[in-house]
Amino acid sequence: MNNKNIFLITLLSVFLSCSSEQNLIIDGDNNVSSSGFVDKWTIPVDEVFDGGPGKDGIPSIDAPVFIEANDAQVAAYMSDDDLVVGIVNGDVSKAYPHRILDWHEVVNDDVSGDKITISYCPLTGTAFGWESLVDNEFSEFGVSGLLYNTNLILYDRKSDSYWSQLKLECVNGEFVESRPKVVNIIETTWGLWKEMFPATKILSDDQGFSRNYAEYPYGGYKEDDSFLYFPVSKSDNSIPKKDRVHAIIQGGSAKVFEFSSFGNGKAIKSGFLTDTVLIIGDQKMINSYVLGPQHSSLIFEYDFSSPEYYFKDNEGNKWSVLGIAVDGPRKGEVLKSTNSLMSYWLAIPPFFSNIEIYKN
Repeated sequence: MNNKNIFLITLLSVFLSCSSEQNLIIDGDNNVSSSGFVDKWTIPVDEVFDGGPGKDGIPSIDAPVFIEANDAQVAAYMSDDDLVVGIVNGDVSKAYPHRILDWHEVVNDDVSGDKITISYCPLTGTAFGWESLVDNEFSEFGVSGLLYNTNLILYDRKSDSYWSQLKLECVNGEFVESRPKVVNIIETTWGLWKEMFPATKILSDDQGFSRNYAEYPYGGYKEDDSFLYFPVSKSDNSIPKKDRVHAIIQGGSAKVFEFSSFGNGKAIKSGFLTDTVLIIGDQKMINSYVLGPQHSSLIFEYDFSSPEYYFKDNEGNKWSVLGIAVDGPRKGEVLKSTNSLMSYWLAIPPFFSNIEIYKN
């Protein structure tokens, strides 16, 4: 038995799986069989796969426990190079480690009074934050156990509708075709995040579940480009499948930036559809912003010489990673974040038909 099969068997047993990879069983009229899924799907149902663990077999974190960044416990489960998903709301900053999200995929949280759902799909390397609302009412979200193009499908506990993470759309159920309201998140290393936000809290490794967060549950998945647990409808070998990229997205269009384009730090001004966008990055983090008419003529430069600011411009303004001018004549002005995400390259071609890869 080869290592890939060992990894798969181990993974399925850890997640309490009792079924093998299979498509949903849906009749020709797009009605669902005894599985209990209902009516219209906005995605091809023959491309929706049962991941094995079943609904809530991968448990969401619904009462997240956080600790301070300087707590001695953090050093026991985090290294500075570990990736985190970060969010800032007002004066509150929080970090959600990949090593915990790998095991839970969904965190329902309250961030400075706002109900926010953080989702992370380990198989596509994609994270989103969105308001925990369905039909303008609060709802927790959970892991459905289903996958589309190897990407997470969530379900809401208010209506039991199904939501494709990467499509940012309800794809089945009472609220089909509804879209969540996305909130800005930042993906970077734990070392860089706590340097920028020293007052941050971080998700504890004691969440009340029997999980070994020191172990990656998917074996050699991240390193092996040829290894996918589930199929994707379209692939493209322009970039290695498991390379992390920054993708700016809108509708069926995406513009993709590779980490190799940024070296030790660079600012890139580029066009995306009708927008002019600014992309700032280095080997640890890439972020992007929409430049309005009042900012499009500025010349920007990467300048992470202080935790307080991330880049500067030719007028002498210094800007934080949140796109806020923290010093200079434009102090207090804010750049709008793009609709974007970090992702494994493999996830972009199946979800977007019009893709441009930025080349130096």
